[in-house]
Amino acid sequence: MAHLVQGLNMPRAPARVAVIGAGYGGLAAAVELATRGIPVTVFEASRTLGGRARVVERNGVTLDNGQHILIGAYRELLRLMAQVGAAPHNHLQRLPLTLLHPGRLRLQAPRLPAPLHLLTALITARGLRWEERRGAMRFMRRLRRDGFRLPADTTVADLLDRAAQPDRLCRYLWEPLCLSALNTPPQQASAQVFVNVLRDSLAAERAASDLLLPRTDLSQLFPEPAVQYLTRHGGEVLRTTPIHAIRRRHGGFDLDGDPGRRSFAAVILAVAPYHAPALLGSLPEALFLAQAIAALAHEPILTCYLHYREPVRLPAPMVGGRFAHWLFDRGRLGGPTGLIAGVISAGGAHEAMGREQITSRMHEDVCALAGALAPPQWSQVITEKRATFRCLPSLARPGPATPIPGLYLCGDYVALDYPATLESAVRAGVECARLAAGCPSRPSVLRPAV
Repeated sequence: MAHLVQGLNMPRAPARVAVIGAGYGGLAAAVELATRGIPVTVFEASRTLGGRARVVERNGVTLDNGQHILIGAYRELLRLMAQVGAAPHNHLQRLPLTLLHPGRLRLQAPRLPAPLHLLTALITARGLRWEERRGAMRFMRRLRRDGFRLPADTTVADLLDRAAQPDRLCRYLWEPLCLSALNTPPQQASAQVFVNVLRDSLAAERAASDLLLPRTDLSQLFPEPAVQYLTRHGGEVLRTTPIHAIRRRHGGFDLDGDPGRRSFAAVILAVAPYHAPALLGSLPEALFLAQAIAALAHEPILTCYLHYREPVRLPAPMVGGRFAHWLFDRGRLGGPTGLIAGVISAGGAHEAMGREQITSRMHEDVCALAGALAPPQWSQVITEKRATFRCLPSLARPGPATPIPGLYLCGDYVALDYPATLESAVRAGVECARLAAGCPSRPSVLRPAV
C-alpha cells in the first residue's frame, strides 16, 4: 500500500509537445520548451534546417538561400543564440547603422547615446541637403510624439507623402529601409508595421539600430546549435520526416507521419504559411484559419552570388547597388575571398529577366564599386519566390493561439507587431512555447499587427 501511495504522489512526467517544422520559429519554440523541462519532438521534412533561411552548396562553397540583415533590436534571436551556445559576437559582425549608396548617400550613426546617434548621423550624412535632413528629423519627431501609432493604417508611400518627405530622402533612406524590413514595395507596404520597425530600431537605444551581418551561414547561426542544445536537453529532431496530417485523439494529437506513432499533448505548427493550410485542413475547427492563411499573398527575394578569381573588395561589407538593392562582400564577412552576393527584395522588372541577364547586371554593379573585373568564375542565382508574406495595410494575420486547445501557429506571418523577419519567427516561437507550457492564453482572432 505504501508503494502505491508513493507512486500516486510522484510528479507526472511533462507531456511531450510536437513542433512541425525546423525553421527559426519552430526551433525557437523547441529550445524554449526544452529550457522549461518540457519534452519536445521536432519534425522536419527536409534534411536541411532553417526553413526559408537555409543553406545550399555550389562548387564546394556553402551559400545561404538569401542574405539576411539582422539588427540590434532582434533581442529574442540574440538571446536564444547565446542560450544554445552560438555566441552572437562570434557569429555576427556588429556595425553602427550604415547606409552607403556610393555617390548618392553615406549615412553612419556614431556610437553616441540615443537619440544623439540618429541626430548626428543625419547632420553628418553626405548626399543630403539641409531641408532633407530637417525633413527626416521632423518625421521622426512626429512619430515619437504620436507614440508610433497611426490613426489608420495606410501605405508607406502615402505616409511619406503626407509627411512631405523629399523625393531623394525617400529614394535613398526610407524606401530602402522599407524594402529591407517589409520586403514589400512602399506603394503597397503597411505604414503601421514600418513605423513599428522604426520605433524599435532607429528610435530605440543606439545599439538597437546596429547592423548585425552574419559571419557564418544561416544554418550555423542558430538552427544547428539549437539541435545540439535540444539533444542535450532531452529533445529530438527528426529530419526527412514530413507530417501529412494532424489528428485530434483523446485530448491530444496524433500526427500522420510520426514513425513513433505517439500522442502529443500539444502541437506547434511551424511550417511556412503556404504549407500550413494543408495541415490544418484535417481539423474542421481550424478551417477559417486555413482559409485566411491561404489568402496571404507573398513577395520574392532574389540573391545572385558572383565568385571572382581575383580578390574583390567593396567599399563596405554592405553597399547599395544600382541594380541590386544591396551588395554584400562575403569575403569581409568570413566567407571566401572574391564572393559577392547581390540582393533584390520584393517583385519587380527583374522577375522577367533570365539568369544570364541578372548575372550581367549584378557584375556591372560590382565593377562600378570595385573597378574593372573579368567576368565571375561562376555565379548562382537563387530566387525564393515566396520568401515573405506581402505586408499590406491592415492585413488580418492569425495570432499564435487557435480555437483548438493545444494547437498553436508559429512563423514570421503571425501577428506580433513585425513584418516577416527572423526575429518575427523567433518571437512567435517563444510565444507558442509559453502557451504550450500552460501560460495564460490570449484571444484567438485574426487581427492586423499593431
